[in-house]
Amino acid sequence: MQGAPTPRVDAQHCEGMDTAEKTQKWMTRSIIVVSLLTLLGLGLLWPRGEAPELGAQPSEFVDATVTKAVRTTCDAVEANALAGCQEVSVRITSGRNAADTGVFVIRDTDFRIPQMKGGEQVVLLDVATSPPPYRYSFSDYQRSTPMWWLLILFIAAVVFVGRWQGMRALIGLGASGLILVAFIVPSLLRNQSAVLVALVGTVAIAYVALYLAHGVNTATTVALAGTLLSLVLIVGLAIFAAEIINLSGLANEDAQVLRITASALDLRGLLVAGIVVGALGVLDDVTVTQVSTVSALLRANPAMNRVDLYREAITVGRDHVASTVNTLVLAYAGAALPLVLLFSQGNKSLGRILSSEIVAMEIVRMLVGSIGLVISVPITTALAAAVLTGREQIHGGHDHTGHSSSRHNREGGSEQTVAETKEVRQVAEEPKDAASWDDFGPQDHPI
Repeated sequence: MQGAPTPRVDAQHCEGMDTAEKTQKWMTRSIIVVSLLTLLGLGLLWPRGEAPELGAQPSEFVDATVTKAVRTTCDAVEANALAGCQEVSVRITSGRNAADTGVFVIRDTDFRIPQMKGGEQVVLLDVATSPPPYRYSFSDYQRSTPMWWLLILFIAAVVFVGRWQGMRALIGLGASGLILVAFIVPSLLRNQSAVLVALVGTVAIAYVALYLAHGVNTATTVALAGTLLSLVLIVGLAIFAAEIINLSGLANEDAQVLRITASALDLRGLLVAGIVVGALGVLDDVTVTQVSTVSALLRANPAMNRVDLYREAITVGRDHVASTVNTLVLAYAGAALPLVLLFSQGNKSLGRILSSEIVAMEIVRMLVGSIGLVISVPITTALAAAVLTGREQIHGGHDHTGHSSSRHNREGGSEQTVAETKEVRQVAEEPKDAASWDDFGPQDHPI
C-alpha cells in the first residue's frame, strides 16, 4: 500500500514539533525570568543621591574663532631665554564672555598643535583667575559640526537601506545610549558594583536593541538567548582573566586620577565592565546572523533535520567568526600600536612590552571578547536549530516573521511536501478500524 509508511513520517514530524515547542517554552520562560531579574537589578542599582566629586574644576572650556595668528618670540622655559612662538588672537563664541576677544600663545616646542590660521574653530581652556595674557590656552579643535553632518549621513544611509527596520534599529541604538548614560555611568560614579552594573546594563541593552530592531518573535528571542548566555560567559572569563593576570586597572593616567579623586571606585571592576560593554555590540551581530541563517536554510528546505541544519548553519558561522575575530584583533592592535611603538624605543623585549599592564589590558579585551564571540556561534545555532526546525516543518516553511516561503515552494516543489505533510497528518489521526462510507454501499464480488 502506497500510503502505509506515512504515519511514521508524520509521527517524526509531530515529535519534532513537540521537541521544538518544549524547547521554545523553556527558552521563553527563561527569557521572562531574566527580564524580571534585570528590572529588579535596574531598580536596586539605579543611581540615587549625589555623585561623589571627581576633583575641583576651577576652569571651564569655551569655543572660539581664530581671527589672527602672527609669529613672534616668547619667554622660553629656561630663565632669560627667548623662543619662537605663535600669538593667536581669538573671538570667544560661547560661555559667559561670548563676543569678547582674547589671546593665547603656542610655543614652537608644543609639537601637538599645528600652525594656526584665521577662521580656525578651536576650544580654549578658560582660567578666569589667571592674568589676561595667560587666561586662555589651546585645548582642542571644535569638531561638533562635521561630526553632526557625519551622524546625519549615517542615519540617512541606515534608513535608506534598512527602511523601517533600519529606523527601528536607530531607535534601539538611541535607547541603548540612554541606558548607558542614564544608568551605567551614573551608577558607576556612585560606587555600585561595576560588574553587576555592567551585567544588568548590557542585558537591558540587549533586550531593548534586539526587540526594537528585529521585532518580538521567536527568532529574536533565540538570538537574545544566545547573546545572554555568551554575556555571562564573557563576564566570568573577564573576571577570571583580570584576577590571574593581576590587572589593577591603573595603567592609564585617567584611572590614576580616579584613584585619587574617587578612591572608592573599583578600577578592576571598571575594566571588566568595559570588556562586557564592548563585547555586546559584536555579540548581537553574530547571534542575529546565525538565527537568520537557520531560518533561511529552513525556508529553502523545510524538511531538513536538526543535525544537517546545524552543520550547514555552523559553516556560515565559522566564516562570520573568522572575519569578525580578525576585525576585533586588528581594531585592538591598532589602538595599542602607538603604545607598542613608544615602549619599543627602550631596551625592553617584545615579551616585556606585551606583558606590561597597559598593553596587556588591550590584549585581554581582545581575547575575552573573541572567545565570547566564538562560543556564541555554536550556542545560538544549536538553540535556533532546536526551536525553529519542528515549527518550520509543521507550519509549512513559514519564516520567523510569519511570511510564507511561496517563492521557494514554486521553484523547489515544497508545495507538494507541505500538502503531503497535511495528508500524512490526516491519515495518522484517522483510527485504524474506523468505518468507511463505502463499507455500507454495494460491494462487487467476483463471480
